[in-house]
Amino acid sequence: MKKWYTLLVLVVVFACKNDKKEEKIMKPTSSIKKKEVVYQVFTRLFGNTNTTNKPWGTIEENGVGKFSDFSEKALNQIKDLGVTHIWYTGVPHHDVIRDYTAIGISNDDPDIVKGRAGSPYAVKDYYNVNPDLADDPKNRLKEFQDLIKRSHKVGLKVIIDIVPNHVARNYEGKTTPKGKEPFGASDDTSVEYHRDNNFYYIPNAAFQVPQWQDGYLPLGGEKIDLADGKYTEVPARWTGNGSRLAQPDRNDWYETVKVNYGVRPDGTYDFEVLPENFDTKDYKAHFEFWKDKDVPDSWIKFKDIALYWLEKGVDGFRFDMAEMVPVEFWSYMNSSIKMKNSTAFLLAEVYNPDLYRAYIHKGKMDYLYDKVELYDSLKHIMEGHGWTDHIETVEHGMKDIEHHMLRFLENHDEQRIASPEFAGDPKIAKPAMVVSATLSTAPTMIYFGQEVGEPAAEHAGFGSPSRTSIFDYIGVPTFQRWVNNKNFDGGQSTEEEKNLRDFYKRLLSFTIQSDALMGEYQEIHYYNKDNTPGYDHRLFTFCRWSSDEKLIIVTNFDKEKSYDFTLKVPEFMIEKWALAPGAYPMEDQLYHTIEPNLLVEENKTGAFSIQIKPLESFIFRLK
Repeated sequence: MKKWYTLLVLVVVFACKNDKKEEKIMKPTSSIKKKEVVYQVFTRLFGNTNTTNKPWGTIEENGVGKFSDFSEKALNQIKDLGVTHIWYTGVPHHDVIRDYTAIGISNDDPDIVKGRAGSPYAVKDYYNVNPDLADDPKNRLKEFQDLIKRSHKVGLKVIIDIVPNHVARNYEGKTTPKGKEPFGASDDTSVEYHRDNNFYYIPNAAFQVPQWQDGYLPLGGEKIDLADGKYTEVPARWTGNGSRLAQPDRNDWYETVKVNYGVRPDGTYDFEVLPENFDTKDYKAHFEFWKDKDVPDSWIKFKDIALYWLEKGVDGFRFDMAEMVPVEFWSYMNSSIKMKNSTAFLLAEVYNPDLYRAYIHKGKMDYLYDKVELYDSLKHIMEGHGWTDHIETVEHGMKDIEHHMLRFLENHDEQRIASPEFAGDPKIAKPAMVVSATLSTAPTMIYFGQEVGEPAAEHAGFGSPSRTSIFDYIGVPTFQRWVNNKNFDGGQSTEEEKNLRDFYKRLLSFTIQSDALMGEYQEIHYYNKDNTPGYDHRLFTFCRWSSDEKLIIVTNFDKEKSYDFTLKVPEFMIEKWALAPGAYPMEDQLYHTIEPNLLVEENKTGAFSIQIKPLESFIFRLK
């Protein structure tokens, strides 16, 4: 839920220039045998074939996708793209502007809901799923469990969201299991703070709806009974992003309330902290530390929610805005999850590089978004501003945690590559995607529609162009052409869209099979920049290898220029690979169209001639 228009991110730039190139070789830190690839799909949009796309349109006007749209055929097509995990975004029951009172669900107030379809990060009931996604809303939980089973049947592991920092302002938790309480049920609302309150309160103040600005009105100004500029909440509670105003700003996360983890209003902690050097301990030691501790009530509630979904068959979680929640809670939460399922996939949204190592080592996260470092660097290059030199700066600066930094070029928070506000052409992402997917041992993530070049051009309502709206009932035109009336075969895709998807399939399928990509890394970019005529800062080259596989990866970020040069492989790499003088055939693993020979000289340097077109990449494997 990175609120791109309000979030301030602390950027830390690591120095990397090191003349002793041998020292830059990075070794793997993971026991995982192959690369993992996450396919993020916005669940309500995946199978929607309605192309009306009316701004602020209703579900009847603009349509909505269902759990059942993920047929075995559709799931197999996703898996065959080179995917190991599917992240179903927007599954927990969040606020929606639709009448489900006939099945016991209360109506949600447009004055505290973003969009008509609602924010997936304003969860109303953590023990159930979004009724919009079910063919029979009364049977919605079983329909999702059936989807989990279908996903597992085709070989995909399932990830869903947990949003620990906040819940919907009107959280009810109506299907909370017997013996457990919904958030806030036993809070002492007469005080601002109590350790075991789930929320923070503003005593003697009533909540007021934000003052709308710039012509904005809920539902685009449509008049319905609840859209009256009022919402009753006495006393008012802190808003999800930490605002302590009874009337939050329009740009605050006014649709949510902040969860209290035992952090006092002055920022001090009301719980035990981890002992010194506990970041070196495994999840079992963390579990043992917490099991006899008295922890705040919100900790227990979220742990119970996670274990509930594990019981339902979910294989992992994406934790929204994890850095806004104390790292000690994550130690408690994630160690409990790992004790239940040691292979659970735990991905967190953390944007402050100063916090990366704490949330990985103390918080026991498997993976964090690599947004501020690699994504921002690649975006800068794709937009035509940056040099590829900075790729190595980033990789060197995170070499101790490289496996834990999940790589991506799109997700629901970021601009679509094909949008004019970003690159304007999805092909510009091809070299960046090769680098993103092959640079480290970390998992790769792609966002549905990225593989066919979706530009997100629609004026959806609450959502604005360049990002596929997560708040509105809307269609995704480029992706709908691939869906092809639920044949999931690209039958309506253009040739350019088909070729782009073929590229993603070739690349991702290779990554999940390669041994070398879970092995060692060494850039040879700087060596060639200093020693190779015709080499340029728009190129980037590096080596990946294991005992069984040796790769040389060459990328061209230039949109217009081809390069013709003799790539040099320095002596320290030839020695590392133990290559005797001679000719070593290589084959490109993406398209298998060229097979140059790496010529190793008596002086232990190697070289081969290469011609590389604009936005082209090669993954050469020594035969």
